[in-house]
Amino acid sequence: MPRPRSLTPARLASAGLAVIDREGLTGLSMRTVAKHLGVSTMALYRYVDDREELEGLVLELVLGAVVTDPPAPGAPWPDRIGTMVGRLRDALGAHPSVVPLTLTHRHRSPGLLRWGETVLGILAEAGFEGRRRVVALRGILGYVIGAIQLEHLGALSGEGTAVIAQLAPDGFPYMAEAARQARNISADQEFHGGLAALLRGLDG
Repeated sequence: MPRPRSLTPARLASAGLAVIDREGLTGLSMRTVAKHLGVSTMALYRYVDDREELEGLVLELVLGAVVTDPPAPGAPWPDRIGTMVGRLRDALGAHPSVVPLTLTHRHRSPGLLRWGETVLGILAEAGFEGRRRVVALRGILGYVIGAIQLEHLGALSGEGTAVIAQLAPDGFPYMAEAARQARNISADQEFHGGLAALLRGLDG
């Protein structure tokens, strides 16, 4: 194995993200990243302690694209939340296999913590207090994470929808009809429609 060039957190994160984009999150390991970089596995341990630390670097690389400054004041709070959600969706949607890391690293990810702080600030300004504010944040974050995974792993435009549409109407009439309707719903319509329904519920 050739003598490794000097590595940096940015290089490690880029290599880790490339592995995840290519092989999925389960393909991420110190060995696969070392191979991608053309260095020995042991060389990586001079820069990170373990895979967990490597995951954190990758997540921050992805979340670095998220603008966490509050949207312009004065707009209705659902619109401001929608802006924040859209920013997160754009960043994570470009690398959907990274999405599970938002759960395992949620308490130590600076990018995700900054995003959550801004969302909580918007909710506070809208009058959400105490437990209601906590539940609202969790509901919003849960929606974003789940919707992104559905969009990329079980898209309405995918083969699964076509299969469901062909189910026997006497056994699954509602599922079959829903699948037929789903063919005419774009990913953006699905995402923003679901988000709007969630935010209306939170406002109740």
